[in-house]
Amino acid sequence: MAEPDLNLLIALNALLAEGSVARAAQRLGLSASAMSRTLARLRSVTGDPLLVRAGRNMVLTPHAEQIRDRTQHAAGEALALLRPASSALDLAQLDRTFVIRANDGFVETLGPALIAAAAKAAPRVRLRFAPKPQKTARYLREGLVDLEIGVLGNMGPEIRIQRLFDDRFVAVVRSGHPLTVAATLSARDYAACDHVVASRRGQPYGPVDEALAEQGLTRNIAAVVPSFPAALAVAQASDLVALVPASYLRNAEPGMALLQAFELPVKTHGITVSQMWHPRMEMEPAHRWLRQLVLHTCSRRC
Repeated sequence: MAEPDLNLLIALNALLAEGSVARAAQRLGLSASAMSRTLARLRSVTGDPLLVRAGRNMVLTPHAEQIRDRTQHAAGEALALLRPASSALDLAQLDRTFVIRANDGFVETLGPALIAAAAKAAPRVRLRFAPKPQKTARYLREGLVDLEIGVLGNMGPEIRIQRLFDDRFVAVVRSGHPLTVAATLSARDYAACDHVVASRRGQPYGPVDEALAEQGLTRNIAAVVPSFPAALAVAQASDLVALVPASYLRNAEPGMALLQAFELPVKTHGITVSQMWHPRMEMEPAHRWLRQLVLHTCSRRC
């Protein structure tokens, strides 16, 4: 009995994950024509078209949809089995790029310290920070990133999670803002100001507004910007009140002399920032070293 070519499993996983011959080829470092030939072989082996045309795009067949998760798991297990089992790790010789998916706030405040720590321990290691426009476990499950860092969302039961640090939001205004001369800050005074909010998805309202609403108060959101640096820049040049994590403010020291932070006059839930990874990387020595490096760096800075 002829054994199947297990390389087809890796190609099948890429095709079903990407839903595109071109993107699957790019992911595996193949030409589009080579990927098309592989798809033809997969169709012959499985007895199913797998990907079919739908206008200018391609879509998965019902059979492909049904086996996609199983294929992803099988491919991940196969790759894990073929990695060296040795627990020995020579950091001086470790030549690897780790991909970390995190938002801009983490990269700007903790990225420099993490990069420096990695370079000192393992000079040939590279850290590539990938953008995080939304919360999803897809990148971990498909092996596109090594770590995901942020506030826990609906990541699925299999994703491993480790707390890095607790955080909270604080209000920030320019030096000389009318709020800075008040002996005490009431929720009413805070709500009466105009505000700038940082949101990647452009959502103006959040937990602070819910806490104000419980007291019958609302605040005027005058501007929504995509990042915390933008919010601080607006606050520094206007009378708008910005809302940023305390950890971001602690680590973004340059230029902070022109800004003043204070605790919110309403109670909101705290924030827990975690690192997340797929279980197939649990015992991999280099990955374990990376997780410890991230944990140690965050514990020192936050």
